[in-house]
Amino acid sequence: MDTGTVRTPQDDGAADLGREQRGWYFYDWACSVYSTSVLTVFLGPYLTSVAESAADADGYVHPLGIPVRAGSFFAYSVSLSVIVAVLVMPLVGAAADRTGRKKPLLAAAAYTGATATAAMFFLDGNRYLLGGALLVVANAAQSVAMMLYNSYLPQIAPPEQRDAVSSRGWAFGYAAGSLVLVVNLVLYTGHESFGISESTAVRICLASAGLWWGAFALIPLRRLRDRRSTAREATLPGFRQLAATVRDMRRHPLTLAFLLAYLVYNDGIQTVISQASVYGSKELGLGQSTLIGAILLVQVLAVAGALTMGRLARTYGAKRTILGSLVAWTMTLAAGYFLPAGAPVWFFVLAAGIGLVLGGSQALSRSLFSHLVPPGKEAEYFSAYEMSDRGMSWLGPLLFGLTYQLTGSYRDAIISLVGFFVIGFVLLARVPVGRAIREAGNPVPDRI
Repeated sequence: MDTGTVRTPQDDGAADLGREQRGWYFYDWACSVYSTSVLTVFLGPYLTSVAESAADADGYVHPLGIPVRAGSFFAYSVSLSVIVAVLVMPLVGAAADRTGRKKPLLAAAAYTGATATAAMFFLDGNRYLLGGALLVVANAAQSVAMMLYNSYLPQIAPPEQRDAVSSRGWAFGYAAGSLVLVVNLVLYTGHESFGISESTAVRICLASAGLWWGAFALIPLRRLRDRRSTAREATLPGFRQLAATVRDMRRHPLTLAFLLAYLVYNDGIQTVISQASVYGSKELGLGQSTLIGAILLVQVLAVAGALTMGRLARTYGAKRTILGSLVAWTMTLAAGYFLPAGAPVWFFVLAAGIGLVLGGSQALSRSLFSHLVPPGKEAEYFSAYEMSDRGMSWLGPLLFGLTYQLTGSYRDAIISLVGFFVIGFVLLARVPVGRAIREAGNPVPDRI
């Protein structure tokens, strides 16, 4: 007689983890639209134009009585948001580890950022101060939320699954960014046919990213669950908590060695992302529509790249796959140096190369770092990781700017970034990740 399939506790546990993983993917789906449509495409030019409309005859605005060039206001606002995030992330991370209640903190950060982004609809006229304040709040909240989101990875995926789970999360994010960017570009380019002004179209695109973020954040918040914490240390204020985190990390020098390698090559990645459009417009003479199309291509191919590199990591290990991606980054930059001006086809080829390695190198770096975090310290350590990702990427833009200032050539500026990938490759190659994982107190996967 058929009595049916008998489920074991292990089966139930695996099903619960699978449900959490699927919910976890959707936070990337929710928040990546902010990074793509708001930060990368629309907010910078629009907030700059708002600041310019409020500027005096000399081109300055005066937030809190401080003279600031209108063209610099967006960059300064981003910098201020990074400072706020650096102050808040270690505090929130330590509180999450101490209490074990990450989900309420994730909800608070996500909905603070989503609300600030949706409120950008009211950014019109000369309300540059409102725009700057909303940007600071949204960007800092995004950093805090991503830190908490990343810290779930060691808890929802066993070691052998983390590369694949991390890669799927990045793929979900790039897919959402591509989808919403297509819709936004239809609205923006065809705003007259919709009976609205260009300014209104931009404000709708900005606000829609906040609504998307808030709506889809409900899925991970319903499926993720908090774990009981074994940590009981008191949470310290501000920089004292950051200093305490760094002191604790010094007890795991190999984890710090990986973080240093990541800081170097990620600085190169972030600089390429932020300066590629400048290179395309100023050196290659390409139009705005070409640049936006290239951004969309990067987003689409990053989905395939993240998933493909996740599969490669199952065969060759995450470390070797990341090292291979750094070689690919170096070759892509070298090819970019020789791109002919006024040839959009070759710029799209360059964008395709960037897209194919972008998502995978980021996803596998996250999953590899998750193996190096001592149990019970996930959020605290990922606050340091997130600061490396978002708060420390200043040397690349500085080198890019100085090289252009000294040579007058954007080609020389773009090729100067090769050093970040070469140095990052050497530093990562020297990290014995198996020993680093054991010293962090975690099991070593078969392939790493």
